[in-house]
Amino acid sequence: MGAASRRFANAALVLESELDPPALLAALKRTEREFGRRRGQRWGDRVLDLDIVLWSGGAWRTKALTIPHKAFAQRRFVLDPACIIAPDWRTPLHGLTLAHTQARLTRPRPLPS
Repeated sequence: MGAASRRFANAALVLESELDPPALLAALKRTEREFGRRRGQRWGDRVLDLDIVLWSGGAWRTKALTIPHKAFAQRRFVLDPACIIAPDWRTPLHGLTLAHTQARLTRPRPLPS
């Protein structure tokens, strides 16, 4: 999001863990710090940015963490790699698969008349 001053790559993974979402998020943030990420400008370039987008337990909502990620369905850079590894994953918000969610985002729209 925002302007990037360097090239970057987006990826997705399915991770099996015994950690609950808050503990997993803490582990992800620790990993970001180990790779050199420092707090700074929002939407600024980062060495590593790890997020929990979806969770097999459905929805999770606390003050610090919301799953599914609030904007995942509007972000091709999230949906494109996720659809490669888990196209049939159903989202808890609307029950659509990731492939269907991606198709809704990327389908051509008719021009206004």
